[in-house]
Amino acid sequence: MAWADPKYERKDVDRAGSRLAHLEYPVTTSDGLDALTVLNNWRSSHAYPLNTFQITLRTKARKIERDVIVAQRVKRLESIHAKLSRQPSMRMTQMQDIAGCRAVFKRMASVKTLIKKYKTSSFDHKLRNEKDYITFPKKDGYRCHHMVYSYKGNGPTEVYDGLQVEVQIRTQMQHAWATAVEAVGIFTKQALKSNQGDQDWLRFFALMGSAIAAMEACNPVPNTPTDKDDLVNEIRALAAKLRVQNTLSVYNTTIQFIGSAKDAKYFVLSLDPTTQKITVWRFKALQSEAANQKYTDLEGALLEDAKTQIVLVSVDNVNALRRAYPNYFLDTNLFSSLVARALKGDFPNPLPHSVVDDAA
Repeated sequence: MAWADPKYERKDVDRAGSRLAHLEYPVTTSDGLDALTVLNNWRSSHAYPLNTFQITLRTKARKIERDVIVAQRVKRLESIHAKLSRQPSMRMTQMQDIAGCRAVFKRMASVKTLIKKYKTSSFDHKLRNEKDYITFPKKDGYRCHHMVYSYKGNGPTEVYDGLQVEVQIRTQMQHAWATAVEAVGIFTKQALKSNQGDQDWLRFFALMGSAIAAMEACNPVPNTPTDKDDLVNEIRALAAKLRVQNTLSVYNTTIQFIGSAKDAKYFVLSLDPTTQKITVWRFKALQSEAANQKYTDLEGALLEDAKTQIVLVSVDNVNALRRAYPNYFLDTNLFSSLVARALKGDFPNPLPHSVVDDAA
């Protein structure tokens, strides 16, 4: 069987999520491990709807840019636990980003075109939520367009009705910023992605969010300078204090591949930040359930080593893997080039904050 089906009632899934939210991670208690069994099945059941959305996204996106990067992933257990812990009132079945697919374009115009196509084309699935973090960037500097859909099945696929999939649309610059935040978080052992950790690093990424927004002629990040000289000076001061360019340049991973590369569709990545080694397991299109089981088994090993990063993703081929997920390869080259541009002031004047503030 290629796809996992939901085995538990939604009330049981929510009960398992509630138990997980009140436990330490990694989970070691028998009660916690029982909850993980339920949650793993719920997560794995999103594979079929996710694949359906990814195919649609790929088809639409490639009509706009031939070399667009399209990828999909399911949320890591550690991230699920962190989100439930931060929001203990959230029901597990309400979590909208268990499964997600993403298109990464070279041009901002392509992002806008694809968003318009989604909004104007007929679509069987229901749009449940939308967040435009490009027009209205997050205060931490995050910029991307999110759309959450509820899957509508027919016949044998009705079992997946109501499962939610998040579609993200962004530029390569926005992608470079997001992956650099995660990579530096891994380097420095801080939850920067969750807006936790060293305030200087958090401020630096907010400032870089505004600099990149200016490069793309988009709205700046709230609470950052709209005077270009002030923005550049603050970026320079923090870059020197944090030794940003050195931090971004000294990390390189060694890669070990397991499994056949021919027709590989799913990839399980295991990153050990201590040894800077990444192991990649490869699975074919009909091995979705096997890929999810490997993912679950490796996450279970985190009970002994919580520093290791595990993720299950899907891309066209192994060559696209590094481009789609540079953070797991500790690859911050594009972001480093954007930092160099910002330090030289090689970008237009930022837009005034009133453009964002008045519309928010």
